Amino acid sequence: MKRLASIAGLALAIGLSAARAETIRIAIGTQDTTINCATGGLLIRELGLLDKYLPHDGKYKDVTYDVQWKNFTSGAPLTNEMVADKLDIGSMADFPGSANAAALQKAGKRTVFITVLSGSTLGSGNGIVVPKDSSITSLSELRGRTISVPFASTAHGMLLRAVKAQGLDPEKDVTIITQAPEVAGPALQANKIDAHADFVPFAELFVHRGFARKIYDGSQASTPTFHGSLANAAFAEKYPEIIVAFLRAAIEADRLISAEPEKYSELIEKVTGIEAPVDYLYHGPLGLQTRDFTWKPEYRQALQTSIDTLKLLRGTDTDLDASRVIDDRYIREAFKRSGLDYDARLKNYDKLALKANDFSTGKPISDTQRAAAIWVRGEPKVRQYASIESAFADLRKIEANGQAARAVYVHDLIHRITLLAPLSYFASDAKGQLSAFLQKDAATAYASANKGRVLDYAALRSGPAKLAAN
Repeated sequence: MKRLASIAGLALAIGLSAARAETIRIAIGTQDTTINCATGGLLIRELGLLDKYLPHDGKYKDVTYDVQWKNFTSGAPLTNEMVADKLDIGSMADFPGSANAAALQKAGKRTVFITVLSGSTLGSGNGIVVPKDSSITSLSELRGRTISVPFASTAHGMLLRAVKAQGLDPEKDVTIITQAPEVAGPALQANKIDAHADFVPFAELFVHRGFARKIYDGSQASTPTFHGSLANAAFAEKYPEIIVAFLRAAIEADRLISAEPEKYSELIEKVTGIEAPVDYLYHGPLGLQTRDFTWKPEYRQALQTSIDTLKLLRGTDTDLDASRVIDDRYIREAFKRSGLDYDARLKNYDKLALKANDFSTGKPISDTQRAAAIWVRGEPKVRQYASIESAFADLRKIEANGQAARAVYVHDLIHRITLLAPLSYFASDAKGQLSAFLQKDAATAYASANKGRVLDYAALRSGPAKLAAN
């Protein structure tokens, strides 16, 4: 009888222990191919960073974590999963983020943006491309043309604003159709569309792959944009320590890619198939966007603009306000626990700094507005140059030695954004100093004003060119 009682007591103890032990599902939606979301998803997952920060004390002492990762190609299907309570955390841009908040509110739920991951206070990251051999060189030439864009994306919002800024009616003067990036790429190659607008990284990826030419960058609209992470508000309120752990993992991912952008760009390529040189275009020094986890006023305004645009597009009376969708308590706590000063970073608008010497001269690069870079195939690090002339002189040596460049980068003199050199425009001044431009008309105007010439990539690549007008 004593033995039976002992067994019964043990079974009761095990049962009570099992009752106390909780399994917490943490379902995280990522957008791996939206590469500026890498620090809020892909890198955390691939490097196992979340496990380092999940709490295992206090109310989490006997907890078992069921971490689930699911990848999406855009924000809309990710939102559907959040509405269905299949996801607790997800990453997307400002425009689909406003749609996310509206959808959850309609379902009697609530979502909150817990951090920015990457963005541009000027709007860079979204872009418009045309087929490589198209005669179109500017947005104003798209009157009467067909433009595709992923509907309900941040690029959709950018396109509508950009078209209106040209004095065009988006419903009458252009034909806008919906196309996902995987459909738009072949359509551009087959000349079935006149132009395509898209979000990170497709405007640059299509250019890098050689079948498109970028004619418009979101920075020209001077409208801030960002990608960030959201959480189900009920989940965040119940498990704030888990949200902070996720954000600390994101902060570590940011630290790692800041220190070795080439290495982790290679990892992003391995996972997504998006070439490392394009990943580096965003994550390297002076990148196309700025990785920034703080809620700058411009990003708060970007979300409010997206909410307002959503109301206009859908004709809804959804009662949303950016100040109620954004909750910065968790990221502030994550900064604190990571030994970082949130308020100092909030005031800092700098991109990842370029701290390098000119590869050819060995001298420190102090002025970056005409800087250039080459990623040589087979080399682990990108070569940096103080000038376009220096970069092209070295490119000719590289190719003469039988090597090849994976990518050549330059910086737009006007918009201060990084460009892929092969489809950029160049202009010299009277002294022979070269500058790079996204748009041909800007290069032409600069050359005319400075007694220089307009040149293309092929001319600079083939040999030293005559740079002065006379």
